[in-house]
Amino acid sequence: MHPNKVIQEDLKHIAASEVGWQQFENKTVLITGANGFLPAYMVETLLHVARTGVVQNLKVLALVRNREKAEKRFAHLLHDARLELIVQDVCQPVQVSQPVHFIVHAASQASPRYYGVDPVGTLSANVSGTINLCELARKNPVQSFLYFSSGEVYGKADERLTEVSEVDYGYLDPMDVRSCYGEAKRMGETICVSYMHQHGVPVKVVRPGHTYGPGMDLNDGRVFADFVKNIVNGENIVMNSDGSASRAFCYLSDATVAFFKALLDGKVGEAYNVANPLCEITIRDLAEKLVALFPEKRLKVVRTERVSSGYIASKNTHCFASIKKIQLLSWNPVVTIEDGFYKTVLSYE
Repeated sequence: MHPNKVIQEDLKHIAASEVGWQQFENKTVLITGANGFLPAYMVETLLHVARTGVVQNLKVLALVRNREKAEKRFAHLLHDARLELIVQDVCQPVQVSQPVHFIVHAASQASPRYYGVDPVGTLSANVSGTINLCELARKNPVQSFLYFSSGEVYGKADERLTEVSEVDYGYLDPMDVRSCYGEAKRMGETICVSYMHQHGVPVKVVRPGHTYGPGMDLNDGRVFADFVKNIVNGENIVMNSDGSASRAFCYLSDATVAFFKALLDGKVGEAYNVANPLCEITIRDLAEKLVALFPEKRLKVVRTERVSSGYIASKNTHCFASIKKIQLLSWNPVVTIEDGFYKTVLSYE
């Protein structure tokens, strides 16, 4: 049982969703970047369904670069024989001594604060790392291979579009250092599709939108993480812009169900947006809503024009991903923005 009650509730919700958990019976799942914000919930979920008897004889190989961080994130699971930590850089060839049936490649520096200070490190996991994982899948045939891409692959969306489907690509400047992330994610997708065509690797791609929830790095530079950190620390929310940009936020438990749906039921060679267009909100309104959710803290929203150092902002002021395609896999987000952000703040307290 997870020591954090919010995460415990989320795991029960995910496990109760209509996901074909039995497909993991007697299987081994390799997850890269396993202690990262999004994939860590997949690790937690798999061990939860195994521990509660939903699935028998399941093994999770959690590939991580930093043992100390992984042991801290999974401290409550280290005694579980179904979890094995593999400590290495995904940019080095990946070798495992046992058959692997599913691969989830989620190792990546997703925070915008890295794009300006470590663009090479940011792109490497998505290029070199993806080749290494696809090579492993080629030599060790898997049932399914899920690549974590990003809505950043769409570039600067056409402002005439009301929603962005999986084929609506916009302009992305390869000479802009911020493109180290978006271009690398694009290349990662192309690598996956190339291995599918040439070697039959059963790749599927997910493109998560703005996802939030327990375990996100409150220092990663993204505005909604800053806001949550302010609330947790009992500080006024500081806004560095006019807050007019809109975002659609998806809570982590909803997103996790989608990731499993794509892994198990997605079509080979297809990409799926994972987002929650029902939770579209301006940054300004999100700040006001967060303050209102915790009136006992007596906080307010403060506006300033100061920009965080090292952070390279997105040029998109609107970004609404269509989820019609993944809805065909019987997935719909259910957590409201009020419940999601309330739970997120509680998870840190």
